Amino acid sequence: MTTPQPATSAPRSAAPTAVREPAKARAALGRYRVMAYITGVMLLVLVVEMVLKYVVGAPDDVVRWIEWVPYAHGWIYVVYLVTVLDLWSKMRWGFGRLAVMVLGGVVPVMSFVVERRVHADAEARLPH
Repeated sequence: MTTPQPATSAPRSAAPTAVREPAKARAALGRYRVMAYITGVMLLVLVVEMVLKYVVGAPDDVVRWIEWVPYAHGWIYVVYLVTVLDLWSKMRWGFGRLAVMVLGGVVPVMSFVVERRVHADAEARLPH
């Protein structure tokens, strides 16, 4: 008599989907890294601006000097999203990775953490 084998779900493919154009993916990674840092810095500047404006109650002349920050961050975030979509599509990652990368531009400090992880994962998949 044979012993029944435990039911297991089908294993996910251990090898991720191959990158079709490594040179273009590496260029997209470079653009993404630059925009992740710029977006992260601008998001921190935005947090400082909001604290000065709404918590500290900065005088009007100070507020006039920093009122450009939300607009700048908004447009920088749009460029960041373009680089995220470009890298994500070239690396052929799943939607979960896309969601995390998108959130990286709206959660303070997260862009630095996500960028480090994305860069490491991309470098591991790209040929040297």
